[in-house]
Amino acid sequence: MQPGLDPNADQVLQDTPEPELVTPSARLNPGLHLVATPIGNLRDITLRALDTLRTADIVACEDTRHSGMLLKHHNIRARLISLNEHNEALRIPQLIEHIRQGGSVALISDAGMPTVSDPGQRLVGATVGAGLHVEGIPGPSAVLTALAASGLPTTPFYFGGFLPHKKGARTTELTAALQRDCTSVFFESPYRLADTLAILAEAAPDRRIVVARELTKKFEEFRRGPAGILLSHYQTKPPKGEITLLIAPVEPPKWLTW
Repeated sequence: MQPGLDPNADQVLQDTPEPELVTPSARLNPGLHLVATPIGNLRDITLRALDTLRTADIVACEDTRHSGMLLKHHNIRARLISLNEHNEALRIPQLIEHIRQGGSVALISDAGMPTVSDPGQRLVGATVGAGLHVEGIPGPSAVLTALAASGLPTTPFYFGGFLPHKKGARTTELTAALQRDCTSVFFESPYRLADTLAILAEAAPDRRIVVARELTKKFEEFRRGPAGILLSHYQTKPPKGEITLLIAPVEPPKWLTW
């Protein structure tokens, strides 16, 4: 997630300790390695991702406690440091200098691919700007998992990240989605899903909608149907967990019969 900077960010930066200097190990090619991590099921991680996390000098992550559980599950001992919207201004120069000296940094987020609605964009941009190596290690993606299994057209598609918190901005975003000639994909909070579906149902009650919930987890659910029907369902049964919302194009292909 990429929320705006906290008003107390300056204090957070001041309180963030500078990490100990690490001698480059040469166990991994120098550079920044973006590693996709599981979106739910901890077994959904590639062998290459595991190798990268084992051999990187530093693993930069959103939350060291959260990522520590993933590494512990796979018996990986790594040097974790936090990189998030509150401290990235401090961390980026340190990580760039480490890479410039021949070191390796693995970047992970709490789930999925770093930088995609998650921290890391500024670090990648700074690394590229410094003329240093950036490498992507592909893997789990809530966007592609939901899209592939949705039953909606998959190419082209539009990904809008998290829908806006404010209703006015959210209505504007959803109105644009209803007018697109491709499938639109968003992340949404379970606490706002019913309100979001109400906006869609009022504007286009028969538009095909897919709610993909808790992807790859024990209670994974795909619920498909017209906006009005899904609204009724979630009004009586409020959802829990992480949600990916998909909206069918304005003119669906003939093969789309559900």
